[in-house]
Amino acid sequence: MATRFRTVQGGRRQSNNEAYFDYSLLFTVLFLIGFGLMMIYSSSSYKANLDYEDSAFFLKKQLTAALLGIVCMVVVSRIPYHFWERLVVPAYITSVILILLVKTPLGITSHGATRWIRIWKFSLQPAEVAKLCMIIFLACLVCKMGKQIRVMKGLIALMIPPGIIAVMVWRITKNMSSAIIILGIAMLMIFVASPDYKRFIIMAVLGIVGVALIVFAIVKMAESPEMMEKLEFRGLRILAWLNPEAYADDKGFQPLQALYAIGSGGIFGKGLGESIQKLGFLPEAQNDMIFSIICEELGLFGAMAVMLLFLLLIWRCMIIANNAPDLFGALLVVGVMGHLAIQVILNIAVCTNVIPNTGISLPFISYGGSSVMFLLVEIGIVLNVGRSIRLKDL
Repeated sequence: MATRFRTVQGGRRQSNNEAYFDYSLLFTVLFLIGFGLMMIYSSSSYKANLDYEDSAFFLKKQLTAALLGIVCMVVVSRIPYHFWERLVVPAYITSVILILLVKTPLGITSHGATRWIRIWKFSLQPAEVAKLCMIIFLACLVCKMGKQIRVMKGLIALMIPPGIIAVMVWRITKNMSSAIIILGIAMLMIFVASPDYKRFIIMAVLGIVGVALIVFAIVKMAESPEMMEKLEFRGLRILAWLNPEAYADDKGFQPLQALYAIGSGGIFGKGLGESIQKLGFLPEAQNDMIFSIICEELGLFGAMAVMLLFLLLIWRCMIIANNAPDLFGALLVVGVMGHLAIQVILNIAVCTNVIPNTGISLPFISYGGSSVMFLLVEIGIVLNVGRSIRLKDL
């Protein structure tokens, strides 16, 4: 979709300057936010009433973050996207500093993990900042390296900066899921910019083989009681993924409850607000497992509708990336598109027990102020890249 902007100087119309603006993208994002607020209230009202004596506790916090994020999105959509080229180094340094601050008195521990920092009255998750900063940093770095990315040496040089941030997120904040997302975003951006796809196919095959070997090794370790005691919680999560019933009282509890929710929803669901699993059975119902509640209350129909909305969102990003005026703008949009796609796929895969359980939120829908705010900033960048497209160039 598009709108027409007219350039007026000196009170007289000088020329017609037709510029592209993607209302489909904007309305899809706003609809997902509204739908997310509705589902957050539905999935969290019981827990919020028990813990805080306010059934709308989580809704109010998410609404505040969403409104602030929308304001940021509007402001960022008006800032020429080449402005971010000047901030690539400060953005990278900021990511490193924020991650390190987790280990200071500013760090906040929740659910056994220290992944947030307290800034005044607000909590901030450094991993969400790092995702945005990596998109900007890599887009600029790829443009500056040019043809050097075609050789293996250039590819390795490109992967070092996001690799450092990913390792810091993993080891310091104990957030492996965000580390995987950061690496996934980097690989996708480099893949799109590189003309040689063979290396990426080889790396993907090697990665799959490596993961399979790790899973095989963990299964073999579990056969020995002595080795079983040495397994960390991530190893136990893999065992619970392979056989959730055997770990129903521990690591397999959440995946099983999520599957119960999905299975009990049927085609059209039990009805909005009628979920049983959210009544203390499914942990983190408003966070990582909100897709399971969607399936239970709105059924397969509701789940498919949500997935189609995300497909529409990704498709609109692809349209803007394909028509961006330059490589920098295209890579910014590809980074945002990759962030959304990877996070949606992983979240749904976790809820359906396709992959081991890990903490990944559903964009715009799951509860999480930092996530929705920085995702909206990313959408603001995409909208600004879209504004730079002229209809005559489409």
